[in-house]
Amino acid sequence: MTIQIHADPITVNCRKVLAGMGLIGAPFELVHVDYFKGEQKAEPYISLNPNASVPALTDGDLVLWESNAILQYAADKVGNDAVYPRDLRIRADINRWLLWEASTWFPSCYVFLVENCVKPLLGGQPDPAVLEAQLAQFHKLASILDQRLAGQPWIAGNGPTIADIALAAPMHLHGWQKLPLTDHPNLLRWLTQGVEQLPCWQKTWVGEGFTTQRPA
Repeated sequence: MTIQIHADPITVNCRKVLAGMGLIGAPFELVHVDYFKGEQKAEPYISLNPNASVPALTDGDLVLWESNAILQYAADKVGNDAVYPRDLRIRADINRWLLWEASTWFPSCYVFLVENCVKPLLGGQPDPAVLEAQLAQFHKLASILDQRLAGQPWIAGNGPTIADIALAAPMHLHGWQKLPLTDHPNLLRWLTQGVEQLPCWQKTWVGEGFTTQRPA
């Protein structure tokens, strides 16, 4: 039975999963859940994910939510040890970054997404005080990634893993988000010259205005 991914490709965690499935090489069927229409808060989706958030995976009678758990499951199901190695130390390292992304990195990047992208799109204005209050935390976290990437091209080795996709996802609209990346050259290089050049990332392109249609 084919995996189904219930998602809206415009959101951070949905793009993470869709790009990750491409990196993994896991076949799937996309079931569109319109985020801005609030379909994630209503049936039939809410029965899959009581958190009312996207995405969710179904595989037969398995229902799985949490985007990073979905990536772990898909990589193990298809046996792609290159993007989610079974070596205990490497896997522990990747798991560490997945947990850190969900608990710490995503919330910081999300402030910039809400203030600089979502609010203006809905007719509001960014709150300078909110952005200023987040700067120190963002730079602290970005510096951790920048240091990690100072001596290696990818987060967990010589090739991309699901950790790279997970960590890049909260930055996927970094220009529109106005993320302050210039002080973190290794992070910026990894994002623009590494992750953004991956076919799976380019295939899941999202642009300003939360569009998935590239300009002609």
